[in-house]
Amino acid sequence: MKPDLNQTVREIATEHPATVRAFESLGIDYCCGGKRTLKDACERAGVPVERTLDLLAQIEEHTPSEAANWAGASAQELISHIVGRHHSYVRSETPRLMTMFDKVVSRHGQDHPELASIRDLFSALTQELFAHMLKEENVLFPYLEKMDAAVTRGEIPPPAVFGSVEMPINRMLADHDDAGALLAKMRVLSSGYSAPESACPTYRALYHGLEEFERDLHQHVHLENNILFPRALHMEQGTELAHEHR
Repeated sequence: MKPDLNQTVREIATEHPATVRAFESLGIDYCCGGKRTLKDACERAGVPVERTLDLLAQIEEHTPSEAANWAGASAQELISHIVGRHHSYVRSETPRLMTMFDKVVSRHGQDHPELASIRDLFSALTQELFAHMLKEENVLFPYLEKMDAAVTRGEIPPPAVFGSVEMPINRMLADHDDAGALLAKMRVLSSGYSAPESACPTYRALYHGLEEFERDLHQHVHLENNILFPRALHMEQGTELAHEHR
């Protein structure tokens, strides 16, 4: 985007919701004080105009699509990416979005009662995700990394405390299905994350953030359901065959 100093902060935030992160980091009021021009807003916040222009010029719409071919990566590399990218994303975005929810529900909840319902769904979704990620990081993923390392060395992996990896994987798949159902309800209630014309920049930014969250979670689930988990089951099957031939 090419920021214009004479545009109001509200216009910029409305037309380019991704700029909200930049305004938040700079301490520029894009909601209640959004009627000010970008130049005036910078002066009021005590932020150098050039710094603001440089930051806004770098803003790109967040797209969680994966450029890397994760199908060809090792299980350890894939797990590292899932935890470092997607688990971290959930943990960082959840409090940011919940804070925005509180503001938007307080301001617009009376006219748009669906906002409170969407907030409840998002809260349920993130609670499930936090528990889900802990189970993966503390139990399933460490074992898959050990299995991957052993198979790479041509060794038999140590036995798992949970028996077959199929058991925890099936639980994770069920969690993913539950998350998908909650996301679908949120999308319906928000009319596909389409904010009403009267929506303030925070309202629009919230919907933009929720749509990003949904896209990232879709990619997250794809990497686990379609790449990591099938590979783990295949490795276990190979281990069982190796046992049979000894």
